[in-house]
Amino acid sequence: MTSRLDSLTSAASDWERLRVVVAGIGVSGFAAADALVERGARVVVLDAAAGHAHRERAVILQTLGAEVRLGRDAVTTMPDVAGAAPDVVVTSPGWRPDHPVLAGAAAVGVPVWSEVELAWRMRPASGAAPWLTLTGTNGKTTTTTMLASILTAAGLRSAAVGNAGTPVLEAVLHPHPYDVLAVELSSFQLHSTSSVHPRASACLNVAPDHLDWHGSLDAYTRDKGRVYQSTELACVYNVADPVTEQLVRDADVIEGCRAIGFTLGVPGPSMLGVVDDVLADRAFVAERRTSAAELATLDDVRAGAGGVDGDRPAPHVVADALAAAALARAHGVPAIAVRNGLRGLRPSPHRLARVAEADGVTWVDDSKATNPHAADAALRGFDHVVWIAGGLAKGAGQDAFDALVRAHAGRLRGAVLIGRDRDLLHAALARHAPNVPVIDVSVTQTGAVAGERAEGPRDSSPRGGVDALMDMVADAAASMARPGDTVLLAPACASMDQFESYAQRGDEFAGAVRRRAARGSASGTEG
Repeated sequence: MTSRLDSLTSAASDWERLRVVVAGIGVSGFAAADALVERGARVVVLDAAAGHAHRERAVILQTLGAEVRLGRDAVTTMPDVAGAAPDVVVTSPGWRPDHPVLAGAAAVGVPVWSEVELAWRMRPASGAAPWLTLTGTNGKTTTTTMLASILTAAGLRSAAVGNAGTPVLEAVLHPHPYDVLAVELSSFQLHSTSSVHPRASACLNVAPDHLDWHGSLDAYTRDKGRVYQSTELACVYNVADPVTEQLVRDADVIEGCRAIGFTLGVPGPSMLGVVDDVLADRAFVAERRTSAAELATLDDVRAGAGGVDGDRPAPHVVADALAAAALARAHGVPAIAVRNGLRGLRPSPHRLARVAEADGVTWVDDSKATNPHAADAALRGFDHVVWIAGGLAKGAGQDAFDALVRAHAGRLRGAVLIGRDRDLLHAALARHAPNVPVIDVSVTQTGAVAGERAEGPRDSSPRGGVDALMDMVADAAASMARPGDTVLLAPACASMDQFESYAQRGDEFAGAVRRRAARGSASGTEG
């Protein structure tokens, strides 16, 4: 069967009667099953969940000809397809390699593909849009959005696709072809992707994250490094993160591919960097040893990031802009398009989004800061912070939270802790910021909310009383905030212990802030 799989290199290949198990009926799983059934493959779709959205998708896929099995009993073993072992399993990002279905496939030699791998193999046989791919522990979505905006400003039909947006497969099979795709890839997707040949690629940074999924930092780092494999023109790395440069050195790339660095300092040859508040390119200019091209100013970056006039954009936002510019320049985009694309950008939701300002206190939603590395970047942008943190640590250890608190103890006015793994934050604050007041807000097993000055972690139940939870969080934060402070939701943890997603967590926070402001207006006070 390997020889047949090797022949599947475009949408026009012979997919007829291929036996496929699709693991997951979420957005990417649905797209994969739909595309496969349309091309005559025999498809069995599995998902442990059986909620309303899952059942709706199941009805559609069954109507098209797929077999769909929902519920916990459906995912205990790898199933047969049409009475025989599957030829391939297409997995959704959330499925760990040791899941019984995927482990069962590995045990009998059945290949496992990501939806991204399937998308690459379903590109048009000719004229396929090149991919500009990027990954990183933090900043992926912001950078992908910046990149797509720059490409569009250059007059190219493009889109930001992949991990946090439109499934890559949908973009590849779109009836109106794209000129180039900005592809965000998670470590989960990269783990089961092997055939992609990107035009240019980037790894923004590597910090401990998802260690519960990958098993170790080394394994996580290796999967991040897969973004560089088979790159054609440019591998973009972060000068401030030597791990990313080493991943470039280790990658098997197309001969002639260049290593391109980005830095917040003055760039050397074959780098992009910052000179006197100007984003400068010394990589994609003819005389890069002696000259540079001006791409944009920090004001352009600030304007696109939704900053306030006069503010300097946060350092990690500038780094993201440089990485996006490097990928775009590798594709041949002119300098003016970088400026126009960055300036015309609209901020991503839940990424340092200003929710409100009242009585001199600014409320900021960075719910997308789902690990300590991302929270570190968020905290660096403010001088005096009431910090809202906690949730699922995803395998991050005590050392990571100790380092985070130690780095920012001097800027913390207070902390409000939520979520299952907040004991890690409790311990870090007690060790490295013992004078910072901490309020613990928890959801009890009945869904009621309890809040008190913290003496230790409390139990919390999933998805219970989230409205009341965030109302209590807002009140607790307001009790510690002073004029000039920022109340910052930058949890350093994932959200799924209490919320459906980081987006819901951010929405609930914003709603609570607005409800509190409305109550204050009605009573004539914000206190």
